Amino acid sequence: MRTINSCVGPVAFSGLIILGGCVAARSQTQSPSPVPAPPASDIFIVDLKGNEKLKVGQPIKITSEAGYNNQPSFLPDGRGLLYTSIKNKQADIYRYDIRSGTTTQVTNTPESEYSPTLMPDGKAISVVRVEADGTQRLWKFPLAGGEPSLILENIKPVGYHLWIDDHTLALFILGRPNTLQLADVRTGKAEFVIDNPGRILRRIPREDKFSFVHKVSDQEWLVKSFDLKTKAVRTIIKTFPGVEDYAWTSKGVLLMARDSKLFSRKESDWAWVEIGDFSKAGLRNITRIAVSPKGDRIAVVARYAAR
Repeated sequence: MRTINSCVGPVAFSGLIILGGCVAARSQTQSPSPVPAPPASDIFIVDLKGNEKLKVGQPIKITSEAGYNNQPSFLPDGRGLLYTSIKNKQADIYRYDIRSGTTTQVTNTPESEYSPTLMPDGKAISVVRVEADGTQRLWKFPLAGGEPSLILENIKPVGYHLWIDDHTLALFILGRPNTLQLADVRTGKAEFVIDNPGRILRRIPREDKFSFVHKVSDQEWLVKSFDLKTKAVRTIIKTFPGVEDYAWTSKGVLLMARDSKLFSRKESDWAWVEIGDFSKAGLRNITRIAVSPKGDRIAVVARYAAR
C-alpha cells in the first residue's frame, strides 16, 4: 500500500458536479468546463420480505419536488432516512420520517452537502461538502445542532465514503484515475487500495469485510470484497453492464437493479435472480439502493415516468 496526497480540478461524476481538491499524484489538472445539471430523480420506499427468497412490495414515492433527489441512507431505527436534494442549484440534506410521511431539512448552508451518513457514535452525520472555493472534503454535522467541522483536512477531493469503525473510513477519491483508499481520522493519512472503484462502498453483513465495484475495463465491472484483517481482495460476482450501484440485505443477500428491474444474488446463486419489476409503477433507470437495518424495506432512486 502507499500513502496518497495531491490535486485535481473540477470533475463531473455520474451527472453530479464534483469539484476540486487534492488526491493521487497521477492526477491531472483539468480546465473548468460547463457541466449539465444532475438528472431529475425521485426516491421510493419498497417493502422487502423473506430472507433468502425475497419478495418486494409496491414502490411508494417519498419525494415530491421535481429535481435531483438521491443518496438515501436509512437511520439506525429504520423509521426514517436521510437523502440529498438539490433545490435552486443548492444541495442540502433532508430527513424523511416514514411513519408521519414528513420531510425535514437537516442542513441549510451556502455550501452544498452530499452523501449523508450517520457516524458510528450516532451523534452526527458525515457529508461530502463542496466548499465555497470548490474544495470537496468530508465534514460532520452534529444532530443536536451546532457548527459543522472537518473530519479529514488534507484528504481531497472526496467523492463517497463508508465508516468502517469510529476512526477508519473507506473513501472514493476523485482523480485520474479515481482511487479507493482507507483513511484513519486519528492520523489524517490514507492508504491506496485499488484504482477505478465504483462509487458504492458497503460493509458486508456478518463479515469483517467491505465491498466495492472494481471497473477492471469498460466491459468488465466486478463486485469485490476487501478483507479488513488480511487486506485480501476477492471477486464476488460480475455486475450488469454499466451498473455500479448495489446493496446488501442484513442476511447477506446482494441486490442490484437494471433499468426497472431488481435482482438478488445470495451466496449459493451462480447468477443474478430477478425479484421485482417496477416498470408498471413508472420507475425507470433505478440506480441507488439502500436497505433498512432490519431488512424489511429498501429505498431506491429512479426516474419517475409519471413526471
